[in-house]
Amino acid sequence: MRLFALPIALLALTWLFQSSSSAPKPPNVVIFYMDDLGYGDLSCYGAMQYRTPALDKMAAEGLRFTSFLSAQAVCTASRAGLLTGCYPNRIGMIGALFPNSPIGINADEQTLAELFKAKNYRTGIFGKWHLGDKPAFLPLQHGFDEYFGIPYSNDMWPVWYDGKPAVEGQNRSQLPPLPLIDGNQKVAEVKTLAEQGQLTKQLTQRALSFIQKNKKQPFFLYFPNPMPHVPIAVSENFEQKTKQGLYADLMQEIDWSVAEVLRTLKEQGLEKNTLVIFTSDNGPWSNFGNHAGSSGGFREGKGTTFEGGHRVPCIMRWPGVIPAGLVCNQLSSSIDLLPTLASLCNLDLPSKKIDGVNLLPLLKGNLDQQPRRYFYYYYRKNHLQAVRRDHWKLVLPHEGRSYLNQAPGVDGFPGKAPENIQFPMALYDLRRDPSEAYDVQQYNPLIVEELLKVAEAARADLGDEITKRQGTGTRPAGKVE
Repeated sequence: MRLFALPIALLALTWLFQSSSSAPKPPNVVIFYMDDLGYGDLSCYGAMQYRTPALDKMAAEGLRFTSFLSAQAVCTASRAGLLTGCYPNRIGMIGALFPNSPIGINADEQTLAELFKAKNYRTGIFGKWHLGDKPAFLPLQHGFDEYFGIPYSNDMWPVWYDGKPAVEGQNRSQLPPLPLIDGNQKVAEVKTLAEQGQLTKQLTQRALSFIQKNKKQPFFLYFPNPMPHVPIAVSENFEQKTKQGLYADLMQEIDWSVAEVLRTLKEQGLEKNTLVIFTSDNGPWSNFGNHAGSSGGFREGKGTTFEGGHRVPCIMRWPGVIPAGLVCNQLSSSIDLLPTLASLCNLDLPSKKIDGVNLLPLLKGNLDQQPRRYFYYYYRKNHLQAVRRDHWKLVLPHEGRSYLNQAPGVDGFPGKAPENIQFPMALYDLRRDPSEAYDVQQYNPLIVEELLKVAEAARADLGDEITKRQGTGTRPAGKVE
């Protein structure tokens, strides 16, 4: 009886081992997050005179969004929104933080990296952080295992637009040198445009190393490239590569960087178990002219709540899971990535309120679904400047930036972009008027009435300094002395 039982027990143990070893590995996630890359900067989104073949191929093999909005059209706020799933003003992260800022992301907020780490993922960030440069605010204190990059925007350094050291009286002259950080330690300073030109290559190399080191366990790779935020620069391999100017050369290097990551995933046998997302933090900084990108015909750009400021490219690719060649026109946002990834990767959602919605039906090809119906457009010091329901957008009276009718700068120098333009209330039907040119309030009074109620709901929850409203649903940023 014992002799008979032994083989049965061995068979059971073998079956258990095989079952556990054949259990599906949790999917890896890679997010490319560009800086100031506009809606029209990829050839699959209409860019002309240069091509982005790796990103075009990624779109052909996956899902391309056409109405994807950044959380807010400025650096710090947009990154806070992506990593927490919240409107940035909900968590006190407004605008763009400067060096030595006493505030940063609050330790009480749960970042996407912390959610992944709780499920035994390895987490890495290579690029621009911009959620506070004090030690308490840096990535390793907020869920990341590895960090290599710069702590804020690449123009926050004591260098003038021509690449020469800024002199007294010029803006930037009082800024500290731009640090390059590895983990929690400064390991170098970026002092010249030539050194800025090495950033994309350096960050790509670190990202590839991270993938190779962690191929046997699930990982979350966040790649927030500091480019194409001005000042723009490329490595020696891409200088004058396109013959179409420096910005086109830079787009070629960004495309190369994406291609290198995709190649490495395939070589390591990870391609079919990795979701790759490519998007941008906001639209182009248009007054920099030939050193800025394209809004793709949408109105205005970075630092505005018109579509050119918020609407950005977004491509998602996961072979065998996301159907190839899809184009999604449904409203969606970077704040939706956290709950979507939580659903896909079996992560626990944050304990505090978030604003993102799960886009999983769209990723599965159910393009008639509408996970997101509404969006709040905030800017400046918690100014509610517009609200949206589906294709209807109500611009609220506000003062703001405009690039219209202003000659842009050239070769790294900015043109004018007045900040005190008065915008009246206007209703736009983005389905027929994506450039927000024709106010149709008089023809749609019921839509106006509905969207004014949406604006009131936003003010009650998140506040609005234009109307002197204090929201009840906001939380403070982190602060150190």
